[in-house]
Amino acid sequence: MATFAAMVAIAVLAVATVADAASTPAAATTTKSPPVIYIFGDSMSDVGNNNYLLLSLAKCNYPWYGIDYKTGYPTGRFTNGRTIGDIMAAKFGSPPPVPFLSLYMTDDEVLGGVNFASGGAGLLNETGIYFVQYLSFDNQISSFEQIKNAMIAKIGKKAAEETVNGAIFQIGHGSNDYVNNFLRPFMADGIMYTHDEFIGLLVETMDRQLTRLYDLGARHIWFSGLAPLGCIPSLRVLSDDGECQDDVNAYALQFNAAAKKLLEGLNARLPGARMSLSDCYSIVMELIDHPQKYGFKTSHTSCCAVDTTVGGLCLPTAQLCADRKDFVFWDAYHTSDAANQIIADRLFADMVGAGAVVPGNGTSPPRVVAAPAPTRVAAAPPRKP
Repeated sequence: MATFAAMVAIAVLAVATVADAASTPAAATTTKSPPVIYIFGDSMSDVGNNNYLLLSLAKCNYPWYGIDYKTGYPTGRFTNGRTIGDIMAAKFGSPPPVPFLSLYMTDDEVLGGVNFASGGAGLLNETGIYFVQYLSFDNQISSFEQIKNAMIAKIGKKAAEETVNGAIFQIGHGSNDYVNNFLRPFMADGIMYTHDEFIGLLVETMDRQLTRLYDLGARHIWFSGLAPLGCIPSLRVLSDDGECQDDVNAYALQFNAAAKKLLEGLNARLPGARMSLSDCYSIVMELIDHPQKYGFKTSHTSCCAVDTTVGGLCLPTAQLCADRKDFVFWDAYHTSDAANQIIADRLFADMVGAGAVVPGNGTSPPRVVAAPAPTRVAAAPPRKP
């Protein structure tokens, strides 16, 4: 189980906030079809991958999950309805990307969007280890490599490369590295590292992972920043006064600053890369501090009232709130369908405002703006003897 890192992914489709995105005179990627979307993340983005993992303890394939999804049944989404990724895909005119583990590599679906997210996963391979089976971020990248190889077998290397270069990569990882790792007293990382050292480990790991994705053809990478983890119901209930844990929120902000610096460095180092960090922290904190402004009544506890329950999930025996649209949080970790709609709306608006996305005109879907071509430096003329 994870928290906000999928924001988007989350997952949390991560919003493009590169400082110069709006002013860069870049050529747009022109297409009449919706962009291909690849989603990497944790339970905020999982749409059923863990259902295929027999031994996984991070599952929600039972009521009341999915009660507000279009089918009304559990699908493996850790919320009562849609994930943020589902909603963002619809904004781009695309169906929700299918779970990777539902595919055979000979399926035509390998040519479209794919969701690799897995409940319990983190940036670090040891994160979530007590969930037994899950796809860590490294595993998810390897899964994407399988998809790309399957694409090459179907449409050829050139076409596959062009598809991947123009695709949207939504990444929502990092929450579990705190909630289910660093902050857990029985996990080694919280004992071995100071927080500054742990941030360094996470950033070093991200650098390697995102560079690997770039080498596989990813160019448009939107990484979801951490939300205010100290305010999620499962952590809030552990504080002395029931308020947000300020020290955990400070960790999230420090991580976001380090991640933003890393992404900017990767953009400078890797030709054609457009990697950006979404400001999920501000968006979710706004919902928590001012729920009534967005039509909610409660932002401090979960609809299922499972804040103190082991696991913090909405079990079939849970008593649901009277109106699920009143709650920002569905269970002790995950936002509700109604909150996901607000978050996705803000993320998409921020993308458009930053100049990273050109809205559709009614006849064509929105499209991403291509990264500028690498500047070629003219060779100096030979010096006269």
